Amino acid sequence: MNKGYRFWRRLLSMAIASAVLVIFGVHVTFAQDVDVAGQIAAVQVSVDAAFVFITAALVFFMQAGFAFLEAGMIRQTAVVNSMMENFMDAAFGGIAFFVVGFGLAFGVDNGSGLFGTTNFFLSDAISFADGTAVYGGEGISIFILFFFQFAFAATAGTIATGAMAERTNFVGKIIYSLFIAAFSYPIVIHWVWGGGWLAQQGFLDFAGSTAVHLCGAMLALAGAIMLGPRVGRVWGSPPQPHNLTHATLGTMILWLGWYGFNPGSALGISNNGLVGLVAVNTTLAACIGALVAVLFVFSRSGKWSLPAALNGCLAGLVAITAGCAFVAPWASLVIGAIAGILVILSADLFEVLKIDDPAGAFAVHGTCGAFGTLAIGFLGQPELGANGLLLGGGIDQLITQLVGVVGVIVWMGVTSFVLFFILKSLGVLRISNHGEEMGIDAYEHGASAYPDTLPLPGIGD
Repeated sequence: MNKGYRFWRRLLSMAIASAVLVIFGVHVTFAQDVDVAGQIAAVQVSVDAAFVFITAALVFFMQAGFAFLEAGMIRQTAVVNSMMENFMDAAFGGIAFFVVGFGLAFGVDNGSGLFGTTNFFLSDAISFADGTAVYGGEGISIFILFFFQFAFAATAGTIATGAMAERTNFVGKIIYSLFIAAFSYPIVIHWVWGGGWLAQQGFLDFAGSTAVHLCGAMLALAGAIMLGPRVGRVWGSPPQPHNLTHATLGTMILWLGWYGFNPGSALGISNNGLVGLVAVNTTLAACIGALVAVLFVFSRSGKWSLPAALNGCLAGLVAITAGCAFVAPWASLVIGAIAGILVILSADLFEVLKIDDPAGAFAVHGTCGAFGTLAIGFLGQPELGANGLLLGGGIDQLITQLVGVVGVIVWMGVTSFVLFFILKSLGVLRISNHGEEMGIDAYEHGASAYPDTLPLPGIGD
């Protein structure tokens, strides 16, 4: 009896409370004439903005991933320099992107399709008429968009640090970081995502295999060539990574950050089917890239290579970044698998060409970025807005993808080589041979990452 009484008492209490809430809610709705549809839309915008903000933070955290990966892949005498460069990429890039870059990327086009001409310093986004800084428009705030795109710009700039590690003058580093964040990278972004000429042709690059990764890789390639190899570099026998623990941690951070990089590019969670597809494709490409790279190296050396696993994973991630929203999951496995082989072959080619890229930056971001962009032209799913050649879509999409890749290679290649030629002529591109022999950490920073086991030598030129 007691149990039954408590049950009915609780049921009655719940019924009364529900009735009160319903009556109160109806009263408020009629009394205040609330626009229910408008409220729902406002909530959706808030949810989408929160999603983009969180994914932007994940992308920004990739700076830590790059720092640890590169520090682990190079020699211990350059770890402080690598950390410093990756850290300052974000600092320099943030200012440059705010002052100039964001306007070039997303400002109103002057009709040329080449670059934006407004919103420098975010000047068009702010109104103090009501005493607050607001964005006068519907949808996600332009400030949220700036934060998201700033994180991408920082990523593009830091790619070059791995290829130019151990020998770059820090003054030269400052200059090229400002250059890519303020000028060369934003113009590519306008072409692809800002309504520029590539977007008008139907070029597809959902999250930046070309717009971000190939862009940064071309800067890295030009820098590595103009710098020349490290002192004492033996071709066919590159220096071994000094700390694979750091490199592994960095790669895992990058993999995590990619769930901001790719799904975040949907700029909202409203279409959770799209976001889910992007996340699944990102995951599968990373997994198969690591697996295939390890097996490929094992077939040649008989050893299970951790560096191969790390670079294979990153190769798969870079390659799927363009097509993650335009291909089926099975295609992401194909793309990631091919990328896992290409990254190893590209590193081999660099040895043959005698281009010193300590972290394999171009092999990962350049080769696989270009391949992933072109892969849309072969494997793009028509139902997802990409007409892949192998899925009955004809050759038009592939040609458009090729035009985009070539255009970015030419633009970034020419501007980067000109920049590094000027820096080299001014004597601020590379440190002296004496500085390299001493170690760039001691020479440039007067510091050692491992002072207990690697004390500083005498500092003096």
